[in-house]
Amino acid sequence: MVQREWLLRRNCSVAPHQLVKIFTILCATSLSIALFFTLHGAWYILFFSVLELSAVGFAFLIYARHATDREYLAIVGNYLLVEVVLAGEKSCFKLDLHQVRIEPMRPGKNLVTLVSSGTRIDVGRYLTQWKRREFAQELESALFAGCVVR
Repeated sequence: MVQREWLLRRNCSVAPHQLVKIFTILCATSLSIALFFTLHGAWYILFFSVLELSAVGFAFLIYARHATDREYLAIVGNYLLVEVVLAGEKSCFKLDLHQVRIEPMRPGKNLVTLVSSGTRIDVGRYLTQWKRREFAQELESALFAGCVVR
């Protein structure tokens, strides 16, 4: 039974499936114009159109690959479950609630670091500096409350 959970993710304005539709419309428009000019003797416009669409497609691919990145934390029983998804790769950690601690945030360090039995996990990539501090305090109080109840 989940006692407390947090979902931290990117604030993406365009979902990957919407990006495919946008790119399709962009390709159709650009290639139509390029074909028109190619038929009228300006063949080099088609080359530059394909080059441009390749660069935009590559940028869209990188964006789409990271659009679903997230961090999920949950207190379940005597454990803190941490799931980190970066570029489609999923890492799951199960930390003992009684051993986990949050390292103090230093001025030069941006992420919240969880430490338990030699395992170090950085979370909070998608939060602003102020929200990270609030999240660290909220997580620490939830961890303390979870340890006291047990």
